[in-house]
Amino acid sequence: MAEALTIGALRRQMAAALAAAGVETPDLDARVLLAQALDCAPGDLLLRADAPVPPEAADAARMLVDRRAAGEPVARIRGRREFWSLDLHLSPETLVPRPDTETLVEAALAERPDRTAPLLILDLGTGTGAILAALLVELANSTGIAVDRSEGAALTARDNFARNGLAGRAHVMVGDWGSALAGGFDLVVSNPPYITASAMLDLPAEVRLHDPHLALEAGADGLVAYRAIAADLPRLLRPGGVAVLELGAGQEPAVAELVAAAGLEMAGPARRDLSGIPRALVARRR
Repeated sequence: MAEALTIGALRRQMAAALAAAGVETPDLDARVLLAQALDCAPGDLLLRADAPVPPEAADAARMLVDRRAAGEPVARIRGRREFWSLDLHLSPETLVPRPDTETLVEAALAERPDRTAPLLILDLGTGTGAILAALLVELANSTGIAVDRSEGAALTARDNFARNGLAGRAHVMVGDWGSALAGGFDLVVSNPPYITASAMLDLPAEVRLHDPHLALEAGADGLVAYRAIAADLPRLLRPGGVAVLELGAGQEPAVAELVAAAGLEMAGPARRDLSGIPRALVARRR
């Protein structure tokens, strides 16, 4: 009788297959995907290393490895991603929330140090709802409106707010940036599309083939969305209100010029992410 395949042995097989496919983090990805197939936490795998793997779970794990080896990101395979310690579900219409975007949350919170203040927040291009959800968790008396052009993304955001206990404080709309809103917001945040049309061809395959182009591409110069948002900020923000915009690499001067031309005041240099790239531009309505 053939010896039963153990969890530890299958994990090693999966890691070897991913390494042979050129995946940068084969051991980590193998652990996460095997845990997905077994419906357990990755940390449990070591404790259960000698346990046999049910044949159906082994088949499922190998299918997940095949998808990863073909270039599909782990988050897309799992259908979820953690952001600011929140569990967020993905859909084809949403970007995968990235750690760089947590810089935007940090910058917004630094501008509003009173965590008890009842702020009204607007998240433009909300995607999964990651930014607004993180802010509402930290600002317990605040409420927010999340807007996205994609109906699918809006539905995903609504679902994520509900999953994280925020449904009563987050309202989701389908719309063209802030054009349908009257204003009065204390805080406007946005991670808009900012990739130029030509740069789309140079994106890593994991992004180019699996993230929605509507949430990535922003015209010939990468500034189409910023122009629309900047033009609306004086109307959307109440006096003294703050806008925090995520930037692509090298975009700080151009975006700062657009925002200043709209009449807002820069709060200083953009906040840098962990890689040292200026990532979150902060501006105030006078």
